[in-house]
Amino acid sequence: MKRTRVIVLLAAAGFLAFQCRQMTIYAASDGSPSSPSASQSPQPQENAGSASPGATAYGEHCAICHGDNREGNLPAFPPLLGINRQMSDQQITDLVRSGKGRMPGFPKLRQEELNALLQFLSTSNSPTPAPNGNSSVASSSLSEAGYGLFRQNCAFCHGRDAQGGETGPDLTQSRLVRRDVGGDRISEVVRNGRPEKKMPAFHFSNQEIYSLVAFIHEQQAKAASRPGGRRGVEVADLQTGNIEAGRRYFNGAGNCVACHSPTGDLAGVASRYEGLQLEEQMLYPRDVKNRVTVTLPSGKQISGTVAYLDEFTIALRDADGNYHSWAVGKVKYKLDAPVNAHVDLFGKYTDDDIHNLMAYLQTLR
Repeated sequence: MKRTRVIVLLAAAGFLAFQCRQMTIYAASDGSPSSPSASQSPQPQENAGSASPGATAYGEHCAICHGDNREGNLPAFPPLLGINRQMSDQQITDLVRSGKGRMPGFPKLRQEELNALLQFLSTSNSPTPAPNGNSSVASSSLSEAGYGLFRQNCAFCHGRDAQGGETGPDLTQSRLVRRDVGGDRISEVVRNGRPEKKMPAFHFSNQEIYSLVAFIHEQQAKAASRPGGRRGVEVADLQTGNIEAGRRYFNGAGNCVACHSPTGDLAGVASRYEGLQLEEQMLYPRDVKNRVTVTLPSGKQISGTVAYLDEFTIALRDADGNYHSWAVGKVKYKLDAPVNAHVDLFGKYTDDDIHNLMAYLQTLR
């Protein structure tokens, strides 16, 4: 397992480029998969290729980031095909008006232009072919329909072939998928999402979920037929260390105990993360809030969570949620960035350190 360290460090490096991406979690609709006859009536469609007011508004305001055909620009900008299955018109409106993260707001967009944009975003695009354009890849028209939905709504995280992507796990290796019977488990996750893992809920009809389940199971069957071709890292690959040596490293050379407690913030960590996800979180934790204390020329100090920082500007949000910003050259600031301690260890870890520490962390359930 000498190559594991390289693999995991590359995966962790991917998180560095992906820190700014945020996904909003929305409530899911009720229901479970049934026969294909349970489909819902489709929404009125607008030709995505026409020069309609909605297409024009999209071209002027959205296409530069999300692609001419709403296909997204990975890894920074997600596809908008099928966005109405994740968000209501009001939620989309609020996002367009206010912006979020790296997306700017458009508060002055005329209401009629916004209405046209909403209509355009609710339409489907031209039918999506099966992977590689080969009909033999999909065993049925149901699976082909599922591939279209998967590509538009799931491939951004899980990869086009369901074997893992930027942030989503390999579904062909998923225990939940293996235990799924007729969509009983997959449908629950799709409809309710997994807020703790940043997976949103999706408003699919019964027919759509039925086709999505068919595609996922087909991909799993194909992956199982090629046992030497897996791309993911299995949990067993990361369970080769010595627990006691890992405990000693946690309390000693690694100095992990300076910031963490196995009975405090790390209690149950192995239940929240598994396998590669746990190791990635260990090497470079995601969603860690950096704190900063800014000292003004008057001597007054203001503390809060870092909202923005570059060579020109420092900004924070205080405990009341108020936003403050200053020119870097006019104030002094002290940054508390817990992730830096993890980064500092990158050049010090040995393979044994990583495997042993992982073995110990996997006991914290």
